[in-house]
Amino acid sequence: MTARILTYTSPARGHLFPIIPVLDELRARGHKIALRTLTSYIEMAGKRGFAAAAIDSAIERVDDYTAHTPLGAQIRAVRTLARRAPLDASDLRDAIEQEAPDMLLVDINAWGALAVAESWGGPWASWCPYPLPLPSRDAPPFGPGFRPARGRLGRLRDAVVAPLTFGSMERVVLPLVNQVRAAVGVPLLADASSMFTTPPVLLYMTAEPFDYPRSDWPENIRFVGPCDWDVPMQIPDWLREIEQPIVLVTTSSEFQDDARLVRAALDGLAEEPMAVIATLPAGDPGGLRRAGARVERFIPHRAVLDRAVCAVTHGGMGATQKALAAGVPVCTVPFGRDQLEIARRLEVAHAGSRLPARRLRPDKLRAKVREAVNCRDGAIRIAEAYRAAGGPPAAADACEQQLRTLSVTSATYVSDSLRAPAGRDRGCRG
Repeated sequence: MTARILTYTSPARGHLFPIIPVLDELRARGHKIALRTLTSYIEMAGKRGFAAAAIDSAIERVDDYTAHTPLGAQIRAVRTLARRAPLDASDLRDAIEQEAPDMLLVDINAWGALAVAESWGGPWASWCPYPLPLPSRDAPPFGPGFRPARGRLGRLRDAVVAPLTFGSMERVVLPLVNQVRAAVGVPLLADASSMFTTPPVLLYMTAEPFDYPRSDWPENIRFVGPCDWDVPMQIPDWLREIEQPIVLVTTSSEFQDDARLVRAALDGLAEEPMAVIATLPAGDPGGLRRAGARVERFIPHRAVLDRAVCAVTHGGMGATQKALAAGVPVCTVPFGRDQLEIARRLEVAHAGSRLPARRLRPDKLRAKVREAVNCRDGAIRIAEAYRAAGGPPAAADACEQQLRTLSVTSATYVSDSLRAPAGRDRGCRG
């Protein structure tokens, strides 16, 4: 059966880009794609054959980079998601009425839209492009970037730390999530991890062994690999002219004040027999110039990675996995968010090196790049695991399976469950 699939994204390129190749695959199979996303990518989506419209312009950017600790950054981020939730709930309601979809695909970071999808009554799924913060008997507590526990002392560490990390976050997250869910009219959650187990299908855009192997993954999780995608762009002539091995340096696509990573790389690698290519998608490349290096706001990473011996990243999931998918080892310098976890996973998988941001200096970064270059075998092992996960075809298969499992008639698309509870306006802004 062919279907009309409505996709709703949060205002983050790191969440939009991984779903694009999945939507391409679904469209190639005959499905019609409607997309609600960032205004700046509507033209691109239209060229791919999607019926695209903008999400609410009032949805703000995350300001977690101003926090002083990793836990503080996470708390700032989840409070921002809670503030956005009434807006994305209203957005998705309107989109359902306009598009009459057969299925919904909703970004895991759009809390209000997730609740609306649950109340809708038709088939739906979500996707997650970052490490799932799920408690597990086989993994360390999420957040600090600990190594997996070894022996009795390691298990004791996890037992003591878990309430201080995940427990602290849960005390912040759960009331906010349940406030959103009460406004939409869906059951409240008993714990914060249920956010990730409530979607009937959660497309998890990674694979073991990059995420820690676990015996207790929830049944709704579908590993599909990173599904990486680049904005279409002509390969610059100067890239073809570079003869040396390349080190790609890149910062976050969402501003977090990490440009000093590029400065340290330009200084630390100046005398190395490598060409440095740096991108600052959310920053200003002006003033960051060195002989023998290129600094750009953006160029397609895939073209650079084809010739790279190492990637230096801020530890973001998108940039790190894109390099690993190409079999390129990574040196990570985590600044915050989930980057401490990503950096540690990389190190544990022997696919690269890790340098804490507080220790970032040109000489230390140079040493860590040299260390990462020797981890190509680990990067290739992860690249093979990503390919085995199936990528966009596997994600499309999971969506089609959900369609077959729970299909509904068009009469249920705009059901009474989508109406705002009495005493509130349709946008849940009360």
